[in-house]
Amino acid sequence: MQSPHDGNMNANNETQQATALNIALITETYIPEVNGVAITVERVVDGLLKRGHRIHMIRPRQNSQDIAKEDGAYSETLVRGMPILGYPELRIGLPSKGLLLKLWRKQRPDVVHIATEGPLGWSALSAARKLAIPVCTDFHTNFHSYTEHYGIGLLHKPLAAYLRRFHNQATYTLVPTVSLQQELEQEGYQNVLMVSRGVDSELFHPSKRDAELRASWGAEEDTPVAMLVSRLAAEKNLPAVVQTYRHMRELNPALKLVMVGDGPARAKLQKQHPDVIFTGMQTGEALARHYASADIFLYPSMTETYGNVTVESMASGLATLAYNYAAAEQHIKHDENGLVVKYGDSDAFIAEARALVNDTQRIRRLGQQARQKMAPLTWDHIMWEMEAALLKTIASQESEQGQPELSAATE
Repeated sequence: MQSPHDGNMNANNETQQATALNIALITETYIPEVNGVAITVERVVDGLLKRGHRIHMIRPRQNSQDIAKEDGAYSETLVRGMPILGYPELRIGLPSKGLLLKLWRKQRPDVVHIATEGPLGWSALSAARKLAIPVCTDFHTNFHSYTEHYGIGLLHKPLAAYLRRFHNQATYTLVPTVSLQQELEQEGYQNVLMVSRGVDSELFHPSKRDAELRASWGAEEDTPVAMLVSRLAAEKNLPAVVQTYRHMRELNPALKLVMVGDGPARAKLQKQHPDVIFTGMQTGEALARHYASADIFLYPSMTETYGNVTVESMASGLATLAYNYAAAEQHIKHDENGLVVKYGDSDAFIAEARALVNDTQRIRRLGQQARQKMAPLTWDHIMWEMEAALLKTIASQESEQGQPELSAATE
């Protein structure tokens, strides 16, 4: 098991900032698209630029009006894409190995960092290895665990094998938690590094609580409000949220449930549960106000690699209940700054929610402690880990005698 500052890497800020890198960053999704990967990549880009590095991003064109940006140390190349199965609002990049070879022969990056594993990511991996450029990857999304939710369960094993093969072609694979690192290593992934994630604790702050917004939900100051922020899709275990809410209302009929987000499951849920408040997708300050205006955060998803919403809810001062894995396992101490239950134990999840709903003092205590835990976990504070991982990737490549090219059959 490794962290990015193992071995010869001296991970102090002064050492890291002394080396300006030319970084090629490949991703299938980026802002203004709203999902955990796009938001995380944006934070990484912003953090690396602040530390003096140069970034050339390669991503799919999002729409016909999308144009490549160039601003100082940041530039983009846009490629063709097509909608992703189950995620029509997102586009997957089409194979572009020839273009990448041309780009990188003309201006060779110090390191290639691949955030997503689609055809564009594979092209980047293949091109980087052909040119012997150091390359590392992110493991952001458990796509293989989504298959059962979209009626394609037979693809689980082939997709899991593809992901493992993809990441093992890179020098390092970066993951956000120790538990995911251990899980992937047990599944045969090699050279997995743990690189933490941060949270914008200035944006997500209890001070954003909005009485008018609560009133629009029919909630007075002492009315408990439970919230979910999520893509409203099958893989997010949404029926468990509604079921938990029903059990909580047995003890406190005044309880409100607010579901923030959009997705293919929204229309059906909204029709089935007219008493639940659906706000649609929220971003930026509006999202921060929504978080801070709730009291309890319910997150029963079981397909996360991290779960940015967990730390955003904690930074916003909510009493957060989740299964004990991913970001919740990393940051929540049970009944100190949140609540966690055994992974997949829906009865325990409901029991904890029922025990919480009428305990105002406990809700406040958990929310206050959650805020204290998250306040120092800024992206700037942990960005040195990402920087150290990139430098470690470069150092590892330099210590080898060259990378073998991929065969034509695997490109």
